[in-house]
Amino acid sequence: MPRIARYSSSRRDPVPAAEDTPLAAGAGPAEPTPPLADPAATPPSPRRRPKIAWMLLILVLALNAGVLGYWLYEQQHRAPQPITQKDIDAAVLRALQTQTLPSPTAKAAAKIAPSVVHVVGYTRTKRGTEVERGEGTGVVVVDTGVILTNLHVVNGSRRIAVQFADGTKSDARVINVQPENDLAVLQANEPPDDLQAAAMRSTDGLNAGDQVIAVGFPFGIGPSVSAGVLSGFKREFQSPEGKQALRNLIQFDAAANPGNSGGPLVTMDGEVIGIVTAILNPTAARTSLGIGFAVPIENAAKAVGSPPF
Repeated sequence: MPRIARYSSSRRDPVPAAEDTPLAAGAGPAEPTPPLADPAATPPSPRRRPKIAWMLLILVLALNAGVLGYWLYEQQHRAPQPITQKDIDAAVLRALQTQTLPSPTAKAAAKIAPSVVHVVGYTRTKRGTEVERGEGTGVVVVDTGVILTNLHVVNGSRRIAVQFADGTKSDARVINVQPENDLAVLQANEPPDDLQAAAMRSTDGLNAGDQVIAVGFPFGIGPSVSAGVLSGFKREFQSPEGKQALRNLIQFDAAANPGNSGGPLVTMDGEVIGIVTAILNPTAARTSLGIGFAVPIENAAKAVGSPPF
């Protein structure tokens, strides 16, 4: 018996021509079959991805530029923010942390410095030679050249010379004295045009322990500044020679030596509260042992002839 083949033949029957193909019932003529494209004859389509990437990049840059421009416009036209106390406190704290501020003593010394004067009294020997008789300090109390100092600095002098803070020198004359408080008032013959008078304040309200400075020319060196505190009020002092007793004095412990006489005793606000007059030292050296005395400015004002406040 012949064996039946289980696979189709690899040979194919030729496709009949269109005109030979029978039409299905009710169908019109068949559409012609389009010819197959020849891969070798068709050009490849252009690649579109790089062009799209550039377009996206340009779009992103444009958006960024727009956002940046809007932000800059807002920064330039936005209303300024009010400064709060917190902002001020923060600024002060930064300044304190980054800058070294002057001490209260330095500020007080700077305020009184333009008004401190070096005072020298001269006399003549029998041969007519002029020699220095006394040296001390003064403080300008009126800007026309009126100066307070100690009477013992200028007493008995034939000529008095003063030197101001700016280096200007002038002769001066005594225009009033107050022996009971060891005070003398001088008038400079040629004071500087821009002379600055010291600020003064009453001793009312001051207490033992308040800080003070004494400014002067100890041993001719200066102006020098020494610091201390008020030690007491209404003190009395008897001169070593026993010739004079001073009362109602301010006691202080800032160092004072010969040459400080007549200089100002000053608060931390730079205001004069007294005129340095004496130091307590029972030895012949007459140098500072830590106890000094000053005439209250209220008493000193009487020598000038007008209240200082």
